Amino acid sequence: MSGDADGSQGSGTQDTGSQDTGSESGRGGGRESGRGSSRATDDVLDAVGPRLRALRRRRGITLAELAAETGISESTLSRLESGRRRATLELLLPLARRYDVPLDDLVGAPRTGDPRIHLKPVRRFGMIFVPLSRRPGGIHAFKMIIPARPEPLAPTPQTHEGHEWVYVLSGRLRLVLGDRDLVLPPGEAAEFDTSLPHWLGSADGGAVELLILFGPHGMRAHVRADPTGPDHRT
Repeated sequence: MSGDADGSQGSGTQDTGSQDTGSESGRGGGRESGRGSSRATDDVLDAVGPRLRALRRRRGITLAELAAETGISESTLSRLESGRRRATLELLLPLARRYDVPLDDLVGAPRTGDPRIHLKPVRRFGMIFVPLSRRPGGIHAFKMIIPARPEPLAPTPQTHEGHEWVYVLSGRLRLVLGDRDLVLPPGEAAEFDTSLPHWLGSADGGAVELLILFGPHGMRAHVRADPTGPDHRT
C-alpha cells in the first residue's frame, strides 16, 4: 500500500513536470511565432520607402510639390522614402489619395487566396496607365493608353530622373526626344534617358497603346535576340 502510494506520487510528479515542460515549450513556440510575424511586418514596412520613392519619380513629382499637396513636410517625406521614418496611416493615407492608388499598393500588402493580378488603371495627363508590376525599386512595367482625340496635342516635353523603354502595341506614337521628332508604328521600340526633354503622344490623333519599362537612372532594359532563330546567318 505504502509502495503503491509512493509510486503514485512519483508518477504524478513526473506528469506534472511533463506538463510544465510542454507549457514552456508552447510559450517558447509562441515567442518564435511572434518574432517571425514581427520580422515579416518589418520587411513589409522596410519596403514602403523605396516603393514611395519609385512611385513619386515615376509620376515626375518633386518632394517640394508633394509636401505642398499633402501637407506633409518635405523632411518627413524624405525620411519616409529613405527608410529613416516608419510608415504610419497618418502619412500613407494622404499619399494614397494624392497618387490615387489603394493603400495596399503603397505597402505592398499580399493578396492571399487569389492568384489573379488586379490591375488598377490610373489616369494622368489625359492618358491611362495600367501598372503591371508591384515590387519596390528596380524596373517598373506598365501599359500606357493614349486616347483618340479630334486633333493631336501639341508636345509639352518634360524631364525627370530615370531610364525608359517603350514598345508600341497599336497606333502611331509620336516621340519627341530633345531636338528629335520621331513617329513609331506598331512593333517599334525606343529607349532613352528621361533626363532629356521628352514627350509621348499620338502622331495622328488616333488611340495609341504601348508598353513601358521605367527604371532608375543608369538601369537599362536588355533585349537579347535568339542566335538560333530563323533569321540567324552563320
